[in-house]
Amino acid sequence: MDSASQGLGSDLPAQGAAGTAPSNATSTLPPGMTEEEAQELRTELAKVEEEIHTLRQVLSAKERHAADLKRKLGLNPLNELKQNISKSWQDVQASNAYLSASATLEDISQSEAYKKTQETLSQAGQKTSAALSTVGTAISRRLGDMRALPFSHSLSGYSIRHSISMPAMRNSPTFKSFEDKVGNIKVGFVT
Repeated sequence: MDSASQGLGSDLPAQGAAGTAPSNATSTLPPGMTEEEAQELRTELAKVEEEIHTLRQVLSAKERHAADLKRKLGLNPLNELKQNISKSWQDVQASNAYLSASATLEDISQSEAYKKTQETLSQAGQKTSAALSTVGTAISRRLGDMRALPFSHSLSGYSIRHSISMPAMRNSPTFKSFEDKVGNIKVGFVT
């Protein structure tokens, strides 16, 4: 195969040294095509493939040269992406659809319904904020009241026995030992 068809992975039959097709090519000719016509087409195909190969080499050299110039100018893919995004955003802002949508939104924001909705939402936000502030103040006050009570008052009248409803557990030696220790702590705070 010649270098043009090797570079392209051509599925065409290989040509001999003199540029002729193998002998079995006559059996694969399309109906109504002579060997001379087929040979002319093969020759033209080889020329086109060679031109394609040359153009690919030129394109590759141009791409390397462009990359080298970008590198020398300090342009990298991130900078190019930023520039592309910026340019695209400018194009969007200049588009008729964007301008039309902006005008529509401006009209909506100037409408009476929008202003009433905005005012209602603002009032609802203020009322919600006030309600949450009141709840927070009440919780803080209650926590302050609980801190003001001595520790012994918070345990007075409270028995661990009241918090457990299963008699078998209350009567177990482990529970009685624990209850005695807690009771001793409680007595220590009271005195």
